[in-house]
Amino acid sequence: MTVETTTGTPAATGSCCSPSGSCHGGAADVQIGSTTVYEVKGMTCGHCEGAVTEEISAIPGVTSVKAVAATGQVTVVSAAPLEESAVRAAIDEAGYELVGRA
Repeated sequence: MTVETTTGTPAATGSCCSPSGSCHGGAADVQIGSTTVYEVKGMTCGHCEGAVTEEISAIPGVTSVKAVAATGQVTVVSAAPLEESAVRAAIDEAGYELVGRA
């Protein structure tokens, strides 16, 4: 089982290119985030994935979390790079151990 959560990002209307529906609005219309994959020790099931996802989703700026117990990997998309200490604290709060970046 895989848990994926997307938070706080409204869907674009009119076009996949920009919220205004214009493909020619310039670079200011494109939001580029940061995607980081972490290795987490101790996840064994869907409940584990959900606990990790919930805690990491609460970090300000996080827009998406995908935890996979089978691989121990958690993919986090955020508006800007996250402090590893914040990710570590969230994973610790969920009851698991951050090994590091995958």
